[in-house]
Amino acid sequence: MVKLSVIVPFYNVQQYAPDTLKSLRANARDDFEFVLVDDCSRDETPDILARAERELPGAVHVRHDRNGGLATARNTGIDRARGEYLTFLDGDDWLAPGYYERLVAAMDELGCDFLRTDHVQCTGRARSIHRVPHGRRGVVLDPREAILPADRSTSVDYAYAWAGIYHRRLADKGLLHFTDGLRTAEDRPWIWKLHREADSFAVVGLLGVYYRRGVASSLTQIGDVRQLDFIRAFDQVLAETAQDRQAAVLLPKAVRTYCAIISHHLGSIERFEPAVARKLKSMSAAALRRMPQDVLDEALDSMDVQRATRLRRLRRRPVAAGAAA
Repeated sequence: MVKLSVIVPFYNVQQYAPDTLKSLRANARDDFEFVLVDDCSRDETPDILARAERELPGAVHVRHDRNGGLATARNTGIDRARGEYLTFLDGDDWLAPGYYERLVAAMDELGCDFLRTDHVQCTGRARSIHRVPHGRRGVVLDPREAILPADRSTSVDYAYAWAGIYHRRLADKGLLHFTDGLRTAEDRPWIWKLHREADSFAVVGLLGVYYRRGVASSLTQIGDVRQLDFIRAFDQVLAETAQDRQAAVLLPKAVRTYCAIISHHLGSIERFEPAVARKLKSMSAAALRRMPQDVLDEALDSMDVQRATRLRRLRRRPVAAGAAA
């Protein structure tokens, strides 16, 4: 039986894929499989993956006929995965040798639905450790209790899918798939759903994922219309949280986070193409109008003056027809 399935989407990452695959080889085990999903790359990535299928133990190579985005590629991997546990890695990131063996051992010991882990962020030659914003470690907990408080960073704000490991029962319950077609912020509805609907989770202090920031092809570096998918992603968070049995308790956190993300994008609006910047403003104004207004009032009152002023000004902006996400 396959113990662990590692789902790795690749898209036009010929510069980085060899390092990613080398790190997977340093994590190979007879009962591990690596599901390599080529999301219709147009560079040399397909050739690199074809070679990896022959040379990397446990490699399974899947190729999309058309580019679907990260969320869709991950879903393809989930559907092909056979492991008792599943995890993710992006095609431009890499791992410490033996990391997955330690991660599986922690999951075996704790026996929960999912584990969350710290990671190392790499920007050029700089390295910094980023930790799960949750204090209790190595203890099985109720995931719902890690959503709040609304005014502090919590586990739902640490949305990296690759910073953890997930039991197959989550996939069987329909909790592990991503929203097809989301080009950015695809982890946000996903992590909220996990914390609302899974039964148990834990945080462990393992380090072994190296997350590469500042990659030119990454959507975090691109100011085109795909970035605006964060609005659709957070609309989904709000809609699903509004149906939760504790909606009144959880919605303030969802609304405040949505506002913070809108403010973040507005604060760096110069990186967007002009037409996209205009669309960002109109779609964000429409998003503010869709939020529960009493909860939005409380969220704005709790934020610092700069962000609150920016959002209140946007809230008063006329909303054009068709500005919905």
